[in-house]
Amino acid sequence: MQVSVETLGNLERRMTFRLPAENVDTQVGGRLREIARTARIKGFRPGKVPTKVIEQRYGDQVRQEILDGMLRESFDGAVRENELRLAGAPQIVPSTEAGEGELAFVATFEIVPDFGDIDVAALQVVRHTSDVEDADIDRMIDNLRMQRQSWTRVERAAKDGDMVTMENWSEVDGVRRPAEGAEKGSTVVGSGAMLKELEAAVVGMAPGDEKTVKVEFPAEWRIADFAGKSVDIHIKALEVSEPVMPEVDQAFIRSFGVKSGEMDQFRTEIRSNLARELKGALMQRLRKEVGEQLAAKYAHVEMPPRAVENEARALANGMAEQARRQGQQVVVDQTPFMDAARKRVLVALLVGEIARRNDLRLDQRRLNETMRLIASTYEEPEQVIELYRNDPQLMAGLQSRVMEEQVIDWIAERATHTEQALSFQDAIRQ
Repeated sequence: MQVSVETLGNLERRMTFRLPAENVDTQVGGRLREIARTARIKGFRPGKVPTKVIEQRYGDQVRQEILDGMLRESFDGAVRENELRLAGAPQIVPSTEAGEGELAFVATFEIVPDFGDIDVAALQVVRHTSDVEDADIDRMIDNLRMQRQSWTRVERAAKDGDMVTMENWSEVDGVRRPAEGAEKGSTVVGSGAMLKELEAAVVGMAPGDEKTVKVEFPAEWRIADFAGKSVDIHIKALEVSEPVMPEVDQAFIRSFGVKSGEMDQFRTEIRSNLARELKGALMQRLRKEVGEQLAAKYAHVEMPPRAVENEARALANGMAEQARRQGQQVVVDQTPFMDAARKRVLVALLVGEIARRNDLRLDQRRLNETMRLIASTYEEPEQVIELYRNDPQLMAGLQSRVMEEQVIDWIAERATHTEQALSFQDAIRQ
């Protein structure tokens, strides 16, 4: 294999590498012969399928798989030989300058910048601590009761916490919407599901009461005809229902998978679940704290532009998808996300560089523990663990997450740090 590397910019490189075409042909032929020995194709006996039929059926797929494998192997070998540290996935395309009997490809990629001396001891890190208290368990049990609450119809004025069923129609710019009839729906007073003017108007309404409310809609409202306009909304209360909370008895406890129905075991399992949530929240806080410190200290280092653009695009697409789920239409523009993207790329590359320089390796025990914690949130934990073990992409994502957490912990332990205690509620509030 012949390899040449060119410098296109401070952090961009172009690599040209050539492979003998006969190497690919040899491997493709061998793989097709293996397939021919076991292939079952209608009209032919096993092992007797003509070579031409095998080539027509599997040739393109096999050639692409083998070529992809050889490209990865050749590129990775050239990267190691030239001691290059990549800042992202390469773009590999065929070259038009291939000689006779060879295949040529060009890979463009970006490399990790030179961070110079990385002194984590100079970082000032606040490490938050917290514990699960009995009051947190009581609060969770109340939340679970609210999830299972039922509703009883009452003949009185609505108050905070009641569910009100109502119908409404609107008038905007002199036009009635809908043109005939009314829309019907229900809301829990105080839940914030409606605009504040409407929610305030519902309080005190009894079944049969009617009221007209003037509402100023935000300019970005999802219904274009209402966006940025003053709208008269006519509402009529049809039903008022008050919540009925279930008792925390054995049946209630068993409904959450605690077969014994015992309160002590119920509280123990809730404590375990809250502790798992707390651990994740504290790690998220530490990741943000360390990331902010690293980003500030190495803000002067040039970042690979394509990596930053890709990250900004991913952030913009994520925001757009979230908006679409809420019924809003947005134009995907990555420009507002460039600063955040640059910071994320900077921290990710620094974390990777710190791991490399200090020979930090993935802790298999920590990986297994994290996998078990994730699996414990599902009804069939063993199936989830098996899923991770059989899905390379899923496992790679988990390994990356655990490795990042290891490095963050390693940095925090060596930085100048102070501890700050938080309540459970404050700790999980991001």
